Amino acid sequence: MNKKELISAVAESTSLSKKDVESAFGAIFDTIKSVLADREKISIKGFGTFSVKDRKAKTGRHPRTGKTLQIPARTVPVFKAGSQLKEVVAGAKKTKKKATKKKATKKKTTKKKTTKKKATKKKATKKK
Repeated sequence: MNKKELISAVAESTSLSKKDVESAFGAIFDTIKSVLADREKISIKGFGTFSVKDRKAKTGRHPRTGKTLQIPARTVPVFKAGSQLKEVVAGAKKTKKKATKKKATKKKTTKKKTTKKKATKKKATKKK
């Protein structure tokens, strides 16, 4: 889902227009950017925490040539998911896994049947 689709989904679930939702999203994201630029932390209970982390300079290797490279220190944004968000995502994964297991067993049974038919045809041709 991209930003445009997210705005449409929120507009449909609320009574707000797409323009109103878009301006609200713009304000929220701009505020998050400015707070993180000031190296502050944003905590949204049940959703997660946005913060800033410093990464140290390190030595790496170029994958093709194998030469060593010096990777400079930098500052990166970090998101840590909250407990409620983790539970929702974990519940969604469990549901999807169960559905895929059922489909996989159905496919296996149909494959076995087709291989048996082929084997009987081969036996019939060998007898002649």
